[in-house]
Amino acid sequence: MNTHRLLAPTLRSMTAATLAASGYIHAQLYIDGYRFIRIIGPLFLLQASTSFACTALLLIGTPPLLLRIASAGVALGALAGFTASRTVGVFGFTEHGLQPEPQAVLSLLAETGTLLLLAIWQVTVTRQHRTARPPVRTPNWATSRTPPD
Repeated sequence: MNTHRLLAPTLRSMTAATLAASGYIHAQLYIDGYRFIRIIGPLFLLQASTSFACTALLLIGTPPLLLRIASAGVALGALAGFTASRTVGVFGFTEHGLQPEPQAVLSLLAETGTLLLLAIWQVTVTRQHRTARPPVRTPNWATSRTPPD
């Protein structure tokens, strides 16, 4: 069995799962009370929505490069928001440590997993394209001393 044929669909499915987990966590936090926090609530809903949209597109097999970039952007945005909310604050909203528990840790794992899977996927795709290309050959006249007529 050719493992290379199974690698891309497996990475795509795993990436979709981590994105869906991140989206679910943010949707749950939105429902549980973040919806009442000005600006932050809608951002949680936006993050959940874009995570679910990227998940659906990954599962139906939309063009991969743009979709991988969008998925990475969603995960990076969530991680940046998490970091900012614990350091400088986001629109006046701050949190401390890994609160709310366990959602903060699970969200960090899901988003980091998404980025890791996307990196592996990109390296795999790049290697497959390099091995699929035929070697470059120089024309016969380039190796001889006389140019073609």
